[in-house]
This record gives sequence, structure tokens and C-alpha cells, in this order.
Amino acid sequence: MDRPPQRRLLGIALRIGAASCFGCMGGMIKLGYQAGAGTTELAFYRFLFGLVPLLAWIGSTGNRSVWRTQRPTAHVWRAILGLTTMVLTFSALSYLPLAEATTIAFAAPLFAVILSAVALKEQVGRHRWSAVALGLLGVLLVMQPHGARFPPLGLALAVTAALGVGAVTITLRQIGRTEGTQTIVLWFTCLSLLGVGLFMPFYGHGHEGRTWLIFLALGGFGGLGQLLMTASLRYAPVSAVVPFDYVQLLWAVLLGWLLFGDRPATTTWAGAAVIVASGLYTLYREHVLGREKARLDPPL
Repeated sequence: MDRPPQRRLLGIALRIGAASCFGCMGGMIKLGYQAGAGTTELAFYRFLFGLVPLLAWIGSTGNRSVWRTQRPTAHVWRAILGLTTMVLTFSALSYLPLAEATTIAFAAPLFAVILSAVALKEQVGRHRWSAVALGLLGVLLVMQPHGARFPPLGLALAVTAALGVGAVTITLRQIGRTEGTQTIVLWFTCLSLLGVGLFMPFYGHGHEGRTWLIFLALGGFGGLGQLLMTASLRYAPVSAVVPFDYVQLLWAVLLGWLLFGDRPATTTWAGAAVIVASGLYTLYREHVLGREKARLDPPL
């Protein structure tokens, strides 16, 4: 069923807000590293302070069965994979400028296509394979493998994190068949908070007031971004809102320049354009295939 134009516009506005929050979250991560915080602390406070808007969202919907799940083991594995991916993403930001790290992260949908073909044995046609190849070329442009502009460890962490996000996408596709969005997000947040919390006695330490504000903003932006991203799908289809995820890249460039004095290289702009183009084309092909499947398999 087609949604009214006003609802689509609201969905798009919410998605832009989500992308902006995630872009600002990236800036808070780098500021946290500059203030002397470690990866364990950043991850812990991301979940701790992000839990507040999550619980407010759940409370506003009156979902009393949010804790109930048919697949607790699946949630544990999703939490392990998601938390590992988050640690890799945060660590990459400690080595790379915000714009470059964010650009490489946008290769995640391409890795999801590869994993869906390898792990789930899904059929991937030549159009989507071509988009994947083009997107990986864009990643190479950003990484500049023949230059020495970025630390190799940082690039390796960023690429591995993007692969992890692709794996999380596949996992969520499986869990989402039986679990609701609030249940998935709540279990992930609480399990991850518990997992990271086990290391806080060894890696956590005192900070000045400014650093605590960074922690608070980090969790707030992350939690609010999650809510806005989820809410956007209530008002507009995936194909309408996902292209606006790339607003996060604009925020990464802007905050990288304002906060850290980083100016993306020409190769970064070129690579970003290629990755965005390949991602949008992959989304387009998914939309076309979905329409064809709906036409061939009409509802009973």
C-alpha cells in the first residue's frame, strides 16, 4: 500500500535526523579518544546513556512483551557480532580521519550482498555483482593502497568493521523473521552493556567534566539515532529513506573539518562518490527484484 506524500516526507526527515545523529556520534568518538578515553569506555557509555532514549521509546509504546523472545541464543550471537563490530568501528576512528572512516563504513551493504550469496546461498545477479565490484573499487580509492597517507592498521580495522556490519545485516534479516524491532534492539543493548561492563573495572578510570559530557552526547546521539532510524520505516519504505543515510558522510566531512581540521583528499571524494553510486544502484536492484517477486507471487 502506497503511503501518502506527507508520511513519506516525515519518514525522510526522520532518516536525515538519524544520519545526522550517527554523524555526530562519530565526532564524539574521536573527541573521546582525544580526551584520553579508551575503546572499552566509549563502548560502555555508548550503551549506558543510549539505554535512556531506548527505554523511553519502549515505554511510550506500552510494549509489555518486549523482553520475550523465541531465540535467546540468536540474540547472544547477534550481540557478540554487533559488539565486536562496534569495537572495530570505534578503533578505526582512533586511527583515521572521520570522513575516511565513515566512507569505508558505507561499503557495508556491499559486503552484505557478498555474504548473502556465500552464507545464505541467495541468487545474486550480474547487476548487483557489478555494483559490488564498483563499490570495492571506491574503497580502494579511499584507502590509497600505494600511498602512505593513512595507517595500515586503521584501514584494516575500518574494512573489517564494514565486513562486520554486513554480517550483522544478514543476522538481523534472520532474527527479524520472528523477533520485533524493540526486542532486537533491547536485547542487543543490554547484552552488550553487560559484556563491556565486565571489562570496565580493568579499563575504566576517572575523567574531567568535559569528557563526561562527551560520553553523555555519545550515548544520546547513538540512542536517538537508533530510534529515528527505526521510526523512519513506519512512515516511508526502505527504498525511499535509505539513500538519505549518506547524509552521515556530509556530517563526517563537516565535523572532521570543524573539530579536527581534516580536509578529505581528492581520492576520498572520488571513492565516496563511487561507493555511494554503487550502494544506491544495489538498493535500486533490490527494489526492482522485490517488485518482480511480488508480481510473480501475488497474495492469496
